[in-house]
Amino acid sequence: MRVGLVIDDSLDRPDGVQQNVLTLGRWLAAQGHDVHYLTSTTTRDDLPQVRNLARNVSVRFNGNRLSTPGWASGREVDAALSLGLDVVHVQMPYSPFLAGRVIRRAPRGSAVVVTFHILPLTFAARAATHLLGAVQRRQTRRFDAVLAVSGAAEEFMRGAFGVGGQVVPNPVDLAPFRAARRAALADAPSDGAGPRVVFLGRLVERKGAGALLDALGVLARQGALPAGLEVVLAGTGPQRERLVRSAAEHGLADVVAFPGFVAEEDKAALLASADIVALPSLGGESFGISVVEALAASRGVVLAGDNPGYRSVMAGLEDQLVDPRDAQAFAAVLSAHLADAGRRREASDRQAAAAEQFDVEVVGQAVLGHYARALAAAGRRAPTGAAPARPGR
Repeated sequence: MRVGLVIDDSLDRPDGVQQNVLTLGRWLAAQGHDVHYLTSTTTRDDLPQVRNLARNVSVRFNGNRLSTPGWASGREVDAALSLGLDVVHVQMPYSPFLAGRVIRRAPRGSAVVVTFHILPLTFAARAATHLLGAVQRRQTRRFDAVLAVSGAAEEFMRGAFGVGGQVVPNPVDLAPFRAARRAALADAPSDGAGPRVVFLGRLVERKGAGALLDALGVLARQGALPAGLEVVLAGTGPQRERLVRSAAEHGLADVVAFPGFVAEEDKAALLASADIVALPSLGGESFGISVVEALAASRGVVLAGDNPGYRSVMAGLEDQLVDPRDAQAFAAVLSAHLADAGRRREASDRQAAAAEQFDVEVVGQAVLGHYARALAAAGRRAPTGAAPARPGR
């Protein structure tokens, strides 16, 4: 099939929607499909067939720094659509200035598939999304297949846009994370090494690095920190200096390291090195790509914030969900896992099995099934070799 993956934002950013598009696009191309990226302000030169349809401006939304596109010219949109796309796959919610124009101008023979990604954290973000849904509700009639990355995202989409869909999770290429876990298990730490706790993510309030420090501070005041403990807060963001001060205030300055930005190719090894991966997001998550990566990579236990998006990923592992706003309860869960290596190893085995359902090989086949169904809805037969339609998860 010839597939156009449409995203309003730049593919230069490492956020979850971009990871979805890039992972799916690479997998589709590896299966022999002709993949085109319809995007904005993308400067990277390692992707084939990228068409920048607009320029972006930076905004804040749902606790993140995002960019939104300016007006995409009709000529540029028509040139992209003249490629004869079988499927136009749009990431949702979308701007009326770029993806909205692509949908409006898409030929009737092109199947329009959308994937809904967000679960807003703040009242302002929820209100803005509902307003956008009211404006774009008529355009949903053009959708031939509607997907959402989690049940929580699908429920919010139904309320905001008046359209329901099938749950198809974000695809994750698990291969490097599996390999990192195998290597970490084969190269067990020495008996004298203390436990290692790793946080990997943006250093912004909602990702919960501060909550992790608060919980560790509780243990420090109780004299319950294990000997040789090492804590790694990896990532960049506006809260870095505040977190450095917080670590010092909790008496953790000699325990906590801030290595900064971690390249994509180094993430798996870092996660695999941890006895505890702590990802205590406070909310605003529609899914948890970072959680899936940790589940696949960690030789120890993954503790995740109890929010709807992460809960969808941690099905069957609910005993590892934590309330990051309750420092005492979070500290108790940390302490129990810090003290029990056998418990961590047992969790690691369960986690690795649970992560497999999110592998791109599994999710990619499900997406192809929905493409085939969308083509049927558009009055076309899927090209030879496309997967038959299958029910959503």
